Amino acid sequence: QVQLVESGGGLVQAGGSLRLSCAASGRSFNNYRMGWFRQAPGKEREFVATCSWSGGGSLYAASVKGRFTISKDKSENTVYLQMNNLKPEDTGVYFCTAYPGAGLIAQPKVWNYWGQGTQVTVST
Repeated sequence: QVQLVESGGGLVQAGGSLRLSCAASGRSFNNYRMGWFRQAPGKEREFVATCSWSGGGSLYAASVKGRFTISKDKSENTVYLQMNNLKPEDTGVYFCTAYPGAGLIAQPKVWNYWGQGTQVTVST
């Protein structure tokens, strides 16, 4: 049974930093993409960042590029999202996700596995 368990969310002031973790288990994620989405109250779930579990390279939403960094530790089966210079508009529930494909990465419906989410709140 695949499990993605997020942690590291919390309350932070604007300009601060947080690092989210996603512990992945239950299968091999070779040839999978790992990703982060977020959802603010009353809004649709939106793509934040993705990387390949096996290879290099990463992609980011324009709104977070230059501030957020996705990374992985394969020995720990963990994916991270380092978030710097946080803004109030970054507030939301952040979800870790996994997908065996390569296209349509910004579409939540193509991602197979989801964690339960972790709340990030950025105050002014």
